[in-house]
Amino acid sequence: MTHSTPHRPLEGRVVLVVGASSGIGAEAARLLAEDGARLMLVARSAGPLAAITDELTAAGHDVASSTGDVSRAWDVARFVDATVERFGRLDGALNNAAATQAGRLDQVSEADFDQLMAVNVKGTWLCLREEARVMVAQGQGSIVNVSSIGGLRGSSGMGAYQASKHAVIGLTKTAAHDLGPLGVRVNAVAPGPTESPMLDATRRAIPGGVEARVAATPLRKTGTGRDVAAAVSFLLGDRAGHLSGVVLPVDGGFLA
Repeated sequence: MTHSTPHRPLEGRVVLVVGASSGIGAEAARLLAEDGARLMLVARSAGPLAAITDELTAAGHDVASSTGDVSRAWDVARFVDATVERFGRLDGALNNAAATQAGRLDQVSEADFDQLMAVNVKGTWLCLREEARVMVAQGQGSIVNVSSIGGLRGSSGMGAYQASKHAVIGLTKTAAHDLGPLGVRVNAVAPGPTESPMLDATRRAIPGGVEARVAATPLRKTGTGRDVAAAVSFLLGDRAGHLSGVVLPVDGGFLA
């Protein structure tokens, strides 16, 4: 009997996962590690970040971590530099850090709106800027931003969040144009309802909202973090080598 070696499409690649402590980010860290990537994990919450780092290290993966706040320029520069110092390069990045907020658009407070934009929009831009600084110097790299199906259409009850996710798509498409000639691909994933702490918060804020989305989804189920992680791994890898500026829905067919 012969034994095949599991396919590891990201073997040896250095990937930065921002927003790695729970939900989609943590599942992405697990799958990217299985696919052979060496990882720098970043999140604001030190305890959960240490837990996922220890889990993957115990499993034999090459993983480091750094706490960080994506809304602060100096902090983003610091953890990108820490990645290069630890691993010597930066081949891929997943920009997943996000905040959520529910409520009718005309009832959102200015403070909540500013916080949402600081994390989801400014934070994505700051990460793109610092990752591009390294990747352009290398002449290659791949970046994946996390948007949402809410970045591709509207619905009631989460207008500020959806505006921020539309902006992430705008950043992604513009970065694809800016950075493509310099060897850097930039794409996005747009998850539908995906089991995570953020989805739990949405369930509490908009009773019945998630269930209505699932009922309108051809596959009639929520997604998992691993579903999204599989799309991220594909976009980061060589099999997506001619894809840039793509927004890939991972939504069970909701947008079909």
